Amino acid sequence: MRHSAMWVWLFAAAVLAAGQRPGLSVEVQNLHPAEAEATVAQAGATEDRKAEADALFQQGVHQVEQSQFRDALQSWEAALALYQDIEDIQGQADALTGLGFIHLSLSDNREAIAYYEQALPLFQALEDLQGQVSVLTNLGFAHWSLSDYRGAIAYYEQALPLFQTIENHEGPASVVLMNLGAAYQSLSDYRKAIAYYEQALPVFQALEDLQGQASVLMNLGVAYQSLSDYWKAIAYYEQALPLFQALENRYGQANVLTNLGIAYRSLSDYRGAIAYYEQALPLYQAIEDQRGQAKVLNNLGNTYGSLNDYRGAIAYYERALPLFQSLEDRQGQAKVLANLGIAYGALSDHRGAIDYLEQALPLYQAIEDRQGQANALTGVGLAYWFLSDHRGAIAYYEQALPLYQAIEDRSGQSALLRYFGALLAAQEQPELAIAFYKASVNLRESIRADLQELPEDLQSSYTESISESYRELVRLLLEQDRVLEAQQVLELLRVQEIDEYLRDMRGNAQTAEGLDLWEAEQQLLAIYMEMVEAGQGFDAFLNRPEVQAFTQQLQRNARGQNLNPETLVRLQNDLKQLDNAVLLYPLILGDRLELVLVTPEGLTRETVAIDRVQLNQLIATFRTDITGRKPEVEQSAQQLYDLLIRPLAPYLGETQTILYAADGQLRYFPLAALHDGEQWLAQRFNVNLITAASLTDWGRSQSADLSVLAGAFSEGNHQVKVGDKLLDYNGLPHAGIEVERIATDIPATKAYFNQDFSRVAVESQLENHSIVHFATHAEFVVGSPHESFILFGNGDRVNLQEIANWSLPGVDLVVLSACQTAVSGELGQGEEILGFGYQIQRTGARAAIASLWYVNDGSTQVLMNAFYTALQNGYSPTEALRRAQQALIEGDLALLGEDIRADFELITAGSEPSNSTLNHPYYWAPFILIGNGL
Repeated sequence: MRHSAMWVWLFAAAVLAAGQRPGLSVEVQNLHPAEAEATVAQAGATEDRKAEADALFQQGVHQVEQSQFRDALQSWEAALALYQDIEDIQGQADALTGLGFIHLSLSDNREAIAYYEQALPLFQALEDLQGQVSVLTNLGFAHWSLSDYRGAIAYYEQALPLFQTIENHEGPASVVLMNLGAAYQSLSDYRKAIAYYEQALPVFQALEDLQGQASVLMNLGVAYQSLSDYWKAIAYYEQALPLFQALENRYGQANVLTNLGIAYRSLSDYRGAIAYYEQALPLYQAIEDQRGQAKVLNNLGNTYGSLNDYRGAIAYYERALPLFQSLEDRQGQAKVLANLGIAYGALSDHRGAIDYLEQALPLYQAIEDRQGQANALTGVGLAYWFLSDHRGAIAYYEQALPLYQAIEDRSGQSALLRYFGALLAAQEQPELAIAFYKASVNLRESIRADLQELPEDLQSSYTESISESYRELVRLLLEQDRVLEAQQVLELLRVQEIDEYLRDMRGNAQTAEGLDLWEAEQQLLAIYMEMVEAGQGFDAFLNRPEVQAFTQQLQRNARGQNLNPETLVRLQNDLKQLDNAVLLYPLILGDRLELVLVTPEGLTRETVAIDRVQLNQLIATFRTDITGRKPEVEQSAQQLYDLLIRPLAPYLGETQTILYAADGQLRYFPLAALHDGEQWLAQRFNVNLITAASLTDWGRSQSADLSVLAGAFSEGNHQVKVGDKLLDYNGLPHAGIEVERIATDIPATKAYFNQDFSRVAVESQLENHSIVHFATHAEFVVGSPHESFILFGNGDRVNLQEIANWSLPGVDLVVLSACQTAVSGELGQGEEILGFGYQIQRTGARAAIASLWYVNDGSTQVLMNAFYTALQNGYSPTEALRRAQQALIEGDLALLGEDIRADFELITAGSEPSNSTLNHPYYWAPFILIGNGL
């Protein structure tokens, strides 16, 4: 289910040369149309052909003013013939320009171009700069209308410098600048488009041209939206909207509102998108724009589908369909029918899905839309898959695959290879299934490597998420004892999960390599692709002797072997240099927990039998015991220790640090808070959470000198809307004390408090310190990065997607000593935790610290004071955090190092904890470190 294209505004710059024409008397120019016709007759009688030509030309001008284009065409063609007979160059140039204008107005662009190309050298010979500008501008518009954007650019760029020679040129020149932007935008060169729009905007503003301003602002929004910079796009749309309203331009308003809806949907803010679409719809209805109505209704259906409200989606699609039918818009009909099919499939009405998708197919075929055909065929195949009709599924997949290949749609090919993998797994052919799944993953990673925004999955509401297919590949590999390959997929699984949350994930050189393929896997895939090209079926592929031989080879050679031993050696070398670190990947499957451990000595896999639901219940109980400060917390902590750590205990002998790539709901509790029956894990290991080893820069060392940019929200109240809720955030009384203490202990500290702690003040200082410390509220919301935010003391916010725009290449650590961070209270799969960690790494910072539950404000102050003391004593952030935790557990400040500046002093009013209770994990365990804290 996809949204429709965004609207872009283009100004038609088709104009005749302004002012009086040389050679045409004032008397003739000012004649009434009837008088002009009389003059034509008189001139013919006296054989004054020039006067006749001039009168014919003026007659054409009046006819154009009355929209009598066909009559004007005849007048100017007659005038042209006369001017040519008497060799009147100026008259020929003007008549040719007029004829070009008529053909342009009638959308006969090729004829217009032919006339303009004859006029241009005549104006050049006359050194008539105004005429040249007019013709060059109109040639640009004609080429743009023919989708010849490079041709349009060439003419517009010739026209621009000539404008400087003409009086009152600013208005027409700004139109050409905007049209240049539109041309570059049509070529997907959005940066150049933006550059031209930004030149046009101040001119329109200086001229107080509201229409020009509104149009260029909307175009800037579309350009930034195309670059996936949705917030900047929204900012421009919000500037354009009141201008269109002031102009009472309902069409412009409707288009801006529609584009705002598309932007908010791209940000996964589906409620926000719906609100804008619902404002756009009555405007389209008021101006009787059926196409606009149909597109908005279809977009509303798509958005309700994204909310899993498929019945709501169907209701909108059913309203859009008759509008597209009345317009005889076959593409619109096909899209709506396909969307109806997907919605019915999501409701498990697979027969209904097939019915609608098969109605869409002939429409896509009639308009030669191969993308639409391939998507519809794939959708029918999925419906048959869910009906357990594997042969039916294969038949449609095989029709779709060559279409995706022909249009070089890697995303579509990746989806189909994934679906073939699922079919082969269901047929208990794991070796073949693995080969197809790996090929699917590699295609997807190649798209990510090209810095393209990965499109929403083809049938995202109809089938599993893409990350689930990565998980299925790991399962198959582990069952075949192909542990190193499974570890590689686990790395890419984390990348995919981040992408599904943030929607703008970019990989790196390591992830771009994708997955290694055995020689036999490469041969199998090559054979299948050859057979697809030859039109041979899947059964024929499975029955080929060489396919069976390669499958047997994989069964013999792949099990227990390392496909790429260099990858393991590189990882082991990293671990050796990280003070006896190990890398732990848990993987939650439906009926078990898989544990993959990479140590400096090798690779280990352990399997723990536990149902996913039962595991999630244990996690929920553990969180309740911690956040409820229950004394029985050790019992639930031991239960999870027995699942996650005890099976690996024999391999952890000399280990000092666990690099932990948590999975799913395991991200909602700190590993350091597990208990082995004698001590907490924090008393034995450093724990460093990572998004993925491949996304972590282990080579960069920590800065030698500590300097802190700190902010505290300790007084006042701010209201913030999160989803449908309006939440109150009060100042944190201890936050100010916490930051004052940091500033006292670390002289190189720049501190901001309350109203001075603003986004503008902080962002201007971010690059100048090794640590960024915010003692304030933050919310990281399940499934909503645009609603996940850090709150500044003056009420400003920065959301999780905007953080990616920060540049922190010299920052070692970002600390959110907040009341609640890294979880919204509602448990999902922990993507918001991964997303936060990744966004901080993306800025260039080495690591981040955040908390996993509501933190007691006073105990946070104590823990942070202990942490900074350990940090000043030379410990790495990871070890400093562990030593601070140990100090609270054991009540021993000596654990922080020789120079002890911390203390356990608390303000004990109200429900504040006493010093003796700080050893409960509620107080010492909430904070996790994500990234490279070593």
